[in-house]
Amino acid sequence: MKKIPFIFILIVSATFCISFSEPFVEKTDVVEVVGLNDSINYNFVSSEQLYAERWNVLPQPNFWRTLMQMGDDSAVINIASTRQIIKRIAVKDWNDQTDAQKDLFRDSVRTHYNLASEAKVFMTSGKRDFYDFEKVIPSIGRGIAVFKENGVDPFYAQAILLIESPNKLQKSQVGAYGSFQIMKNVAINLGLIVNKTIDEREDFDKSAWGAAKLIKTICIPELNKILDARCIEYQPTDIWYRLLVLHVYHAGAGNVKHAINAIDPKKGDINLITTLWQTEAAGFRNASQNYSQLALASMLELDEIIYHNCNNIIPCN
Repeated sequence: MKKIPFIFILIVSATFCISFSEPFVEKTDVVEVVGLNDSINYNFVSSEQLYAERWNVLPQPNFWRTLMQMGDDSAVINIASTRQIIKRIAVKDWNDQTDAQKDLFRDSVRTHYNLASEAKVFMTSGKRDFYDFEKVIPSIGRGIAVFKENGVDPFYAQAILLIESPNKLQKSQVGAYGSFQIMKNVAINLGLIVNKTIDEREDFDKSAWGAAKLIKTICIPELNKILDARCIEYQPTDIWYRLLVLHVYHAGAGNVKHAINAIDPKKGDINLITTLWQTEAAGFRNASQNYSQLALASMLELDEIIYHNCNNIIPCN
């Protein structure tokens, strides 16, 4: 990885809680990447912090990175709580087994790894066809620009696009739509037009504007309330904090609050996030746990693409 110098200022208070609600400052970790395209340079949010804090070695994002490189005809058997991969298997071979055979195999995994009888053992298929990052790359710079124009950390634009945009114009099972997967009622409340004839979630720039407004006016303020109530100090560029904002974006502040209450953390750090990945509370369940894992995995996969294909990386002022 090409090293880029960044300076991060850490403000610490030992005696009182600090709430950072100021607009996002222009000095970001956005870089210009040269050489991915013969005629166009692209802007991305640098991933250096992920390596410095060793998010890249966690088993959960690396589990998803494995799946992002596998076709949907292949799968892995894995322990849900830790995402430890037990074995690879063809989806057809797994589906050809009876339910009794599948349960017997899951029981054998629980016995071998000394797991509780209720521990979940999943078969998860490959995601390469969905996570086609080459198609997403051209839109990331546009998302970054819209978020910066609206005073919102562009980290969120890149992360959400990497997670959601490969399937951008398909509606989710719960009705989210567009490159930033915004729910209909949320979009309307944000000021987007969504009716029988017009759905502004289809428009990339308007969808990006709506997502930026959602993060700035709801996700960040609500998360700050949760953390302030516990006197947990935070910086807006802390990775663990950014991941919690993404969880609020995906699962809602109420569900994230229930999960954090179940954990009862005393400080914010990488351990808070990894514990959250193993916590279920209210509507915060498997899909919610996966969201920040996918964000990290996607960021690291993008970094691999940049590292292997670009000519130069230039810090943006």
